[in-house]
Amino acid sequence: MIDIDSRDLAVEIARIADDKKADDVLVIAVGDVLSITEFFVLTSASNRRLVATVADEVTARIRETHGRSPLRTEGMSEQLWVLVDYGDVVVHVFAEETRRYYEIERLYKDVPKVDWKSPAV
Repeated sequence: MIDIDSRDLAVEIARIADDKKADDVLVIAVGDVLSITEFFVLTSASNRRLVATVADEVTARIRETHGRSPLRTEGMSEQLWVLVDYGDVVVHVFAEETRRYYEIERLYKDVPKVDWKSPAV
């Protein structure tokens, strides 16, 4: 088990989602505007099955690598918007049409985005 800071956890989750073929992966630093978490990882999937697959893979890989389980997970039965809450990082896995409807990134357009694609130095 490796201790990891919140930013690194969010970046790792973004990469896991991307590896599972999630679309439009975005990491935003919401800690200055929300007191409940530090980062949101937003991602989309083209169908409900892929929404569940991405959420399951994130949960399994973070548990395996860091020994961390989510504090809560919501939306798995509907598979339209799955929320995986790690406390410091909240993962939102949307079906594409659900993400377009709620436009979460528009609500947080002024918060910093994290470059999760660059290799760690």
